Amino acid sequence: MPNQSRPKVKKSRALGIALTPKAVKYFEARPYPPGEHGRGRKQNSDYKVRLLEKQRLRAQYDISERQMARAYDRAKKAEGKTGEALVVELERRLDALVLRSGIARTIYQARQMVVHGHIEVNGGKVDKPSFRVRPDDVVMVRERSREKVPFQVAREGGYDTDGETPRYLQVNLKALAFRLDRDPQRKEIPVICDEQLVVEYYAR
Repeated sequence: MPNQSRPKVKKSRALGIALTPKAVKYFEARPYPPGEHGRGRKQNSDYKVRLLEKQRLRAQYDISERQMARAYDRAKKAEGKTGEALVVELERRLDALVLRSGIARTIYQARQMVVHGHIEVNGGKVDKPSFRVRPDDVVMVRERSREKVPFQVAREGGYDTDGETPRYLQVNLKALAFRLDRDPQRKEIPVICDEQLVVEYYAR
């Protein structure tokens, strides 16, 4: 399980990306890394640049280094560009798609919903955030969980911040359900990352 001890806002500023809606406001006000020397110039080596990009991608999916390395190994075996395949691989995680659907507000909340057994896939409970959703799988909030406050908020569109659902998902928020219509394409996936640098990090 990834280490969650570091405050999300400080982590967001260190990585240069907003990891939560709350962090967006802080990031706009303080667009520089945290700490006393955050505004100073830093010399970045090629290794450090690639490491940072890998950490940025990891943070957006809130996964461990081991999970990231496994996803990379699977992506290497896929057709096409390894970097794009890596992002698609991560996007098919159950917690990531729960977030994209608007059922959760952050990746952290999405993971908690899955771990606590509130989510089912094709009628069966799934409590592993790393579960890889396949095209035509139907994901929904379990009947027994639907009246809990977070899901009531989701049903009313409370977590739908940008109003645009990814094209690879068919979402019915009123029913607290969605279907993965097809594999995502990299250009459709709303993560900030130069995935080629991540590939170079692991290929070094």
